[in-house]
Amino acid sequence: MRVLVVDHPLVAHKLTVLRDKDTSSPVFRLLTEELVTLLAYEATRNVRVESVRVNTPVTEADGIGLVKPTPLVVPILRAGLGMLEGMTRLVPTAEVGFLGMQRNEETLEAITYAERLPDDLTGRQVFVLDPMLATGGTLREAIKFLFQRGADDVTCICLLAAPEGLKALEEELDGQNVTIVLASIDEKLNENAYIVPGLGDAGDRLYGVVH
Repeated sequence: MRVLVVDHPLVAHKLTVLRDKDTSSPVFRLLTEELVTLLAYEATRNVRVESVRVNTPVTEADGIGLVKPTPLVVPILRAGLGMLEGMTRLVPTAEVGFLGMQRNEETLEAITYAERLPDDLTGRQVFVLDPMLATGGTLREAIKFLFQRGADDVTCICLLAAPEGLKALEEELDGQNVTIVLASIDEKLNENAYIVPGLGDAGDRLYGVVH
């Protein structure tokens, strides 16, 4: 497993505004999309490509195109949906699947309640979107699910991670072809398994609290 923390002043700036508890949901959504696009730029550095030849208005030119099948983008519901636009803006030809996973607040274990993915992911590059890597339980189960379907290269884009979650993932996924791309590794988890200093509940801040 590889971990990449994107060191860029614009990434740091946007993350700082996201952390601010006074940032409104509309601004939070917009900045999340922008931040994901910056993270995705680094996350797709090793996307699979092939040589192609195109006709310009002047002559023929050699270039590169994405290998088919194109990458599969999988947001983890619901908070991962807030990252989807930022990712597909950078890779508009990517296919999109969905994986619904929820953390049991008592056991902290991840439960899969919905999925919309191809039955066979053999040889596919998959990009998973999940804002917060806290305990690592949800992301771990999502990654294992994708490998069971045949994926051979999984990159996870998260806004934040806690050291505890990264350690848990590394222990569970040792030797797997997994990359974690982050804007920051924060200090710790608190007693409620929230990232500190973090940015709160990403789903609630993206979409508001459902009563």
